[in-house]
Amino acid sequence: MSANNRRPKMDLSERKLKILQAIIADFIRTAEPVGSRTLSRNYDLGISPATIRNEMSDLEEMGYLTHPHTSSGRVPSEKAYRLYVNEMMPRTELSAAAKDAIAMQLHSNVNELENIVQRAAHVLSEITSLTAFAMTPKKDQDTLKYINLLPVDERTVVLMLVSESGKVSNTSVYLDKPTSEETLRILAKTMTYNYRGKTLSEALTLDIIKAFKSDAEAMAMFEKNIVPNFVKTLEDMLNVNLYMDGLTNIFSIPEYNDIDKAKLFLEMVSRKEDLTKTLINRDNGVIITIGNENQNEMMQDCSLITATYHVDGKMVGKIGVIGPTRMRYGEVTSVVEYLTDNISKAFMITEGDEDGKD
Repeated sequence: MSANNRRPKMDLSERKLKILQAIIADFIRTAEPVGSRTLSRNYDLGISPATIRNEMSDLEEMGYLTHPHTSSGRVPSEKAYRLYVNEMMPRTELSAAAKDAIAMQLHSNVNELENIVQRAAHVLSEITSLTAFAMTPKKDQDTLKYINLLPVDERTVVLMLVSESGKVSNTSVYLDKPTSEETLRILAKTMTYNYRGKTLSEALTLDIIKAFKSDAEAMAMFEKNIVPNFVKTLEDMLNVNLYMDGLTNIFSIPEYNDIDKAKLFLEMVSRKEDLTKTLINRDNGVIITIGNENQNEMMQDCSLITATYHVDGKMVGKIGVIGPTRMRYGEVTSVVEYLTDNISKAFMITEGDEDGKD
């Protein structure tokens, strides 16, 4: 599972790690700042409250804890949550009730991917008590018409994608080494041959690199410089639907007892175009971003967990949750992973049911 490339340095002793893990677990559960006496009473750390207090002071100096002005207790920082997600987060097995709820939603009289994905967002919000979302391509997806690589200078190329509807998207690509116009012409011709007539989401799943195995140098340049920009440009052209569920869940979360914070959160998720762009630009797989790791400024008090789902082996869309940085990361991630695994299965089952009716 991928989280984020920013990994805190493991500079903590085993004792500090145990104390930090206990603080994070307690704070996630209670939403209350954690003091040394609480830790000594509720966790078998084998050390005195005074020693715990000294260790907590060290953890604060190291940036893993913060000290709210109105409390003598400490709360985890974003740095602490990142360490927790990367190194300490427990893997959680879903309860039978949660699995039954997911099965009921995904297999209940639905025969289109959009309906399945909408239901997945609903059950995700119900199980996690967070705001959930799901992104899926629109039915009337555009198809690619042709691809061109236009040289600007010996190390700069404009990658141009043109769709059947006439939509044009351009991206500047910087090459590691000079490449001849003839090589670029052949690359563009090969890409057009492989992608013409494909929908934008289909194009995102194809492996074109194998077409260049006869020319190792061209393949290396293509894989390193062209492919990432090609994928990004395709994603920018993609027409998608974004479904959201559980918006009112925030009112039961202590972080949003402040009405101004609740309003800001609702304003953020109401900007569907911005949220869609954020989701499209995220890496595939299970991705967790915490606080200031989110590039969107309005999301920098939040954590965002997303996962990619597939149908027939093809990457189709994304599903996930957004909420405060104080989040049950292990449980939520397990639910998101389980859902993405089962969306594809649900779609195959409903397709089979439809085939049987014909």
